Amino acid sequence: MRLEKPRQGWTGLWNISFGFFGIQIGFALQNANMSRVFQSLGSSIEDLPALWIAAPLTGLLVQPVVGHLSDRTWLGRLGRRRPYFLGGAVLATLALLVMPESTGLLMAAMLLWMLDASLNISMEPFRAFVGDMLRKDQHTAGYAVQTAFIGAGAVVGSLFPYVLDHLGISNLAGPGGIPDTVRFSFRAGALALFVAVLWTVLTTREYSPEEQAAFADGDDDHTATTAAALARRNPLGGLAWIAAGAVVALAVWQWALEKEVYLLAGLLVGYGLAVIAAILLARSGRSASMLAGIVGDFGGMPPIMKRLAFVQFFSWSALFIMWINTTPVVAQYHFGSADPASTAYQEAGNWVGVLFSVYNGVAAIAALALLPRLARRLGKARTHALCLTLGALGFAGFFMLRDPQALILPEIGIGIAWASILAMPYAILASSLPQAKLGIYMGLFNVFVVLPQLLVATVLGSVMKHFFPQAPIWTMAFAAGTLLVAACAALRISTPAD
Repeated sequence: MRLEKPRQGWTGLWNISFGFFGIQIGFALQNANMSRVFQSLGSSIEDLPALWIAAPLTGLLVQPVVGHLSDRTWLGRLGRRRPYFLGGAVLATLALLVMPESTGLLMAAMLLWMLDASLNISMEPFRAFVGDMLRKDQHTAGYAVQTAFIGAGAVVGSLFPYVLDHLGISNLAGPGGIPDTVRFSFRAGALALFVAVLWTVLTTREYSPEEQAAFADGDDDHTATTAAALARRNPLGGLAWIAAGAVVALAVWQWALEKEVYLLAGLLVGYGLAVIAAILLARSGRSASMLAGIVGDFGGMPPIMKRLAFVQFFSWSALFIMWINTTPVVAQYHFGSADPASTAYQEAGNWVGVLFSVYNGVAAIAALALLPRLARRLGKARTHALCLTLGALGFAGFFMLRDPQALILPEIGIGIAWASILAMPYAILASSLPQAKLGIYMGLFNVFVVLPQLLVATVLGSVMKHFFPQAPIWTMAFAAGTLLVAACAALRISTPAD
């Protein structure tokens, strides 16, 4: 007989997701300030996407691995997911403390790699943690609370430099230096991140493997089914991925594209080799290996997850464009300076922090007050499509408005879209994924969060260099377009509640 998990009250929902508040402070500091840090250390606008490659690449590699491992971890009192919360938080704290001391672009890029990998180690199990701890009728509430903490953490992280500037901390730095406002913000963020994650670790108790098995409903068959399906596949299918990588590499060489695009070619070839190896492992009876498990589960994703993956791909393309380019866009078009050493540019950097706090604050409110009501009236998929459309209109507002203060209005639309991106896909998925594979499926789903970021970091730089040199405002047109594509794709998703 299958048992039902105890219902969690608001205190339980708070404790389960409070660690995400600290994690998002780290992400907010990264997203709002890394382009500023890179340019302060001497990077040009054209080089920014290449320097940002570290972030999506680490997510692409780390999240499926952490998801796979966390499904199979049990460390006594520390539990299943919490060891990853804590380990990632320690590493991210160290990265945040050292980042402002960067003396060159290479050091900053390596620390960004470390920071993003650490944040992903902590973040990925939090998605599965909601499913672990809550019964199915509380999944929507659980992800709504998590989204509210994400928004609140991002507000705090984004506002740090602006507040410190108004408290009299120096917002200027000499050539090749980083302003004290950014330096002290990263230190405060490091402390907040560690304390918030530690709160969740200390105030929650995970269900043991035996308890999870009692709560499960036929989940044990999924592993055997996936392994059998993988063993039936033809290993030569991996050659198609290898060929695709070769075509991309040839295109880079033939058309003199940015060298970073070779990384995309390498990933395609690498995945093709992984497919071949995983199928051979499954056929030899070693389907329990990590490689075979990840590749098999990637190919065996539930149909609704595949449809949502397409929506996520285009949604997160827009977000990554925004994180990379908002500071140079606002500095050049709304503050009148593209020189990172100028006072106007540094003021623009602080204002971008305010703008980011606005969209995250809107997201925190919308997650609890707006999305549940819209979902009841329109259904989850149509609600998601509507919110993505509002986000596209927000990006279009950067073209029409020149007053920096007026940019708050577009950020409202972007904030509503952000709330939906963080909550709706997971609310749709949560009840359809097998409990025993919640970690790996959440990790694989997040591949479609980081893949578009990697493409933006590699391909968009080439597009901007060839067609829109020194005109970063056009990146906002790309962001608006990709959100509209995601909105149209969301309309094609049907759920039982819709």
